[in-house]
Amino acid sequence: MLQLSQSQTRDALPFDRLIVALDEMFRTGCEMPVRHHHDMEVPGETPATLLLMPAWLPGRYSAVKIVNVVPGNSDRGLPAISAQVLLSSGKTGEMLALIDGGELTARRTAAASALAANYLARQDASHLVIAGTGRVAENLIAAHKAIRPISKVTIWGRSKAKAEAMADRAAQIHGIEVSGTNDLESAVRVADVVSAATLSVEPLIKGAWLQPGVHVDLVGAFKPTMRESDDEAIRKAKVFVDTRAGATKEGGDIVQPIASGVLKVEDIAGDLFELARGQARGRQSENDVTLFKSVGAALEDLAAAVLAYEMATA
Repeated sequence: MLQLSQSQTRDALPFDRLIVALDEMFRTGCEMPVRHHHDMEVPGETPATLLLMPAWLPGRYSAVKIVNVVPGNSDRGLPAISAQVLLSSGKTGEMLALIDGGELTARRTAAASALAANYLARQDASHLVIAGTGRVAENLIAAHKAIRPISKVTIWGRSKAKAEAMADRAAQIHGIEVSGTNDLESAVRVADVVSAATLSVEPLIKGAWLQPGVHVDLVGAFKPTMRESDDEAIRKAKVFVDTRAGATKEGGDIVQPIASGVLKVEDIAGDLFELARGQARGRQSENDVTLFKSVGAALEDLAAAVLAYEMATA
């Protein structure tokens, strides 16, 4: 069985190929049950969580992402989240590959945002604003650069020092203008694309800041109690999601406005299935304000795992 390390997984998932793979998977579809969520007792500590996310292409491939979330690891100096993706043959059941789940998740998450932006952001979008300084935030730069002529990036973080450090790394990697800031409002007001990847429970991206033509990409705030955008942003934008089933139950940026009546389920303009299949219209004018909310789906893990395996064994 093939085993791919973090660096090998990264090399096997170039964003140009990964975005295309996701687009194809959303267009053709796969079998994707609801993910399994199990609480696990850890004596003397906060309970751990086991997440199992399966998906399969009948007769071709099956994949399951296994995630252990152990809050007590912070006291041990270990990451709270450990993940692996197991890819198997959909015909024989043979286990084909064990793929680094953290790297795969970070890259497929960023690629899903870029896929949405390919339908929703202006063709000439060149200024990207990133809110967040974590692993996914760094990947968002490369992902958006793969589909739009990004020449300037502004990074905001609660720690300006972290934002500036990330900016220095990104400038060296991508060879473009990248800067850190502690003034999110000023950055958002002149952005073409705003991409947020945080764990915020209070809105960061304000609708009053959004200018005509901007595209907003919300990647973090993956629980109903979290939120990265305010009500005015939801009112102002044409709202899209990765999957209707997931976003309307898990993402606070959608769940909370629906609960308060600011957004109706039928007001969601489309999901990635509909965009990829031409069943929903994306950006329709240069002045549209568009907003995309992502919570992730096992379909994306499957598409990434298949690509990584086929790239590594080509």
